Amino acid sequence: MKAEKVWRLGSMGDMQILPGSRHRPPMKKPMWIIVLVLFVCVFLICAYIYPPQSSSACYVFSSKGCKGFVDWLPPMPAREYTDEEIASRVVIKDILNSPAIVSKNSKIAFMFLSPGSLPFERLWDKFFQGHEGKFSVYVHASKTKPVHVSRYFVNRDIRSDQVIWGKISMVDAERRLLANALQDTDNQQFVLLSDSCVPLYDFDYIYNYLMYTNISFVDCFKDPGPHGNGRYSDRMLPEVEVKDFRKGAQWFAMKRQHAIIVMADNLYYSKFRSYCQPGLEGKNCIADEHYLPTFFQSIDVSVHVTSDEKKEVQSWPCLWNGIQKPCYLFARKFTPETMDSLLRLLANYSGP
Repeated sequence: MKAEKVWRLGSMGDMQILPGSRHRPPMKKPMWIIVLVLFVCVFLICAYIYPPQSSSACYVFSSKGCKGFVDWLPPMPAREYTDEEIASRVVIKDILNSPAIVSKNSKIAFMFLSPGSLPFERLWDKFFQGHEGKFSVYVHASKTKPVHVSRYFVNRDIRSDQVIWGKISMVDAERRLLANALQDTDNQQFVLLSDSCVPLYDFDYIYNYLMYTNISFVDCFKDPGPHGNGRYSDRMLPEVEVKDFRKGAQWFAMKRQHAIIVMADNLYYSKFRSYCQPGLEGKNCIADEHYLPTFFQSIDVSVHVTSDEKKEVQSWPCLWNGIQKPCYLFARKFTPETMDSLLRLLANYSGP
């Protein structure tokens, strides 16, 4: 028999009798919604932990390409510079804003970093012939006094000191060469070369290449591997952060203003002198491979391969006044036995 419920409306005399509610079974839980929510959560967690590597996969999340998690966070406040950094930036800014020295006879300073005699001095002699007044030569011999066979190299040795591979003494030798070459106000470009370097083009091409551009050529790239950022030390903070740590070959072609900046720098040089050296903290930091690339961080480079497990190839076009040109003007690591062959090739040198 169904139970009845009595509702009293109005007066006591008015009475309506309604049937009681039917018994309903308990509602089933929406399991498909729970499963869907869990699936979405797992998908988002996996996407965060293992971000998509291809550009096409990135567009699933954003039309602007891949973004790291930090890109979605509020921007970090700018770091407050130390007193030394402020002073350094003032000096650098003042040097860059100063008018360049105008020379009626602009020259290239060819700076040779060598342990002793130069095995390719005869080749350089032929390279320089006929271009007197457009170049100057400086030789830093760290072990033995060189024996010169070319008149262009006689009496061009500077006071030298011992150079140990991987240590700051290599950077000291570079700075010593720059200091001597800067004394000649006609020197407008400064090229650092090793004893095994040879030119790839004739003198006129190299002279015009360097003189008619307003940039320096300093090898610089970011290597996240053990032979790049793996050499970084936190002791360089706050002036040198790991995100700004760069690597590159030590050989450069530098305009006069940048050469003066290198000589004026003590802040960043002292950081690398103290905390970038072989064996420090179990790392093999090579000062001459990191100091100038980190200091400048402006590049015109060709191809590099990172030292991490990805072995990523980093490639940029070499631009000269906005025009793509050859990346290298000189080559190195030739052996003395190649002298005769190189002399024959030199006779046919020209521009590309």
